Amino acid sequence: MANIKSAKKRIRVIDKKTARNRRIKNHLKTVLRDFDTAIAEGNKETAKEKLILAEKKLMQAAAKGTIHKNTASRKVSRLTKQFNNAK
Repeated sequence: MANIKSAKKRIRVIDKKTARNRRIKNHLKTVLRDFDTAIAEGNKETAKEKLILAEKKLMQAAAKGTIHKNTASRKVSRLTKQFNNAK
């Protein structure tokens, strides 16, 4: 345990950021899972809605620094490719 006041504050700040990042990543996993389910079922309309939502959430996570910008772009690209091949 830290003794210095600034070190104690850093621990609190890191805990908050870690909780936020976990929440965002869990939400991302749920959104991506929903998209995969829609693709597997062959439901094109639902898959299109889920793709739009997934792209939005990935870019938001990248903007907040939870995931890297290139990672978000790569995932969006792969999802779009998967959607287009499902047609």
